[in-house]
Amino acid sequence: MPTDTKRIRGPEVSHSLSRFVCKPDTTSLPSDGARADGRSRDQVDVRPMFVRCGLVSQAKGSAYIEAGDTKLICCVYGPKETERKDETDMKCGRLFADMRFAPFACPERGPWIQGSQEKDLSLMVLESLQSAVCLHKYPRSQIDVNVMVLENSGSALAHAITCASLALADAGIEMYGLVLGCSIRQDGDSYLIDPTFLEECGGCQSSGENQGSLTVSFLPNLNQISGLQSDGEMAEGTLAAGVRACIEGCYKLYPVIQQALIKAVRGAGPLPIES
Repeated sequence: MPTDTKRIRGPEVSHSLSRFVCKPDTTSLPSDGARADGRSRDQVDVRPMFVRCGLVSQAKGSAYIEAGDTKLICCVYGPKETERKDETDMKCGRLFADMRFAPFACPERGPWIQGSQEKDLSLMVLESLQSAVCLHKYPRSQIDVNVMVLENSGSALAHAITCASLALADAGIEMYGLVLGCSIRQDGDSYLIDPTFLEECGGCQSSGENQGSLTVSFLPNLNQISGLQSDGEMAEGTLAAGVRACIEGCYKLYPVIQQALIKAVRGAGPLPIES
């Protein structure tokens, strides 16, 4: 029979690699002591972050973030003429945000089709960024923000907001300030800042009071919150304390994001002088 030279044929009988991976127990989390990655509970101890701008040459602006094993990349296209003329705003532009998970981003392989969870996360990213972008500077135009989660090891939404804000700044979009995201996972009387994927999943089956998660979008230079998303049940005092912890976490990440943006601007070099 003729062979297909454009496709690499796999073996007739094969087994998934996930069968040989030891799946950790995520039903519960230790109530005291250090966390699995060495960080402490009830302290604003965020994961080390690696940030780089301008990696995608085809996009107007781009950013890449690694926080532990969580890896995201964001591309910004525009401002460009809006596609739907019936929705054109003569006085201000429109911002579109799309957040997706790569099929290999999570322990269980996902489809390429955008699901309901990704649509909800895209809406949260849009709401967090919309108040920070000077849309009145771009009438009759649209700006597209595309976030791709390459590996999800927890706090994907918070880091997606930070990555998207950095990509917008790299694209030269006028903003009131950078938007940073931070999240916590409340486990009873203690909280876990910047939770990992196992810590987020471990809270799904926990019982008792003050069990939930919280994500805050914050503009450090204006000292304003642009977005807040909460899941689970938490008391009013616990929720307020969680918001303060997230704000402190954003302030810790702010110098790292600033240095990455300054390095990208210096690397771009001076603009050519028109004669």
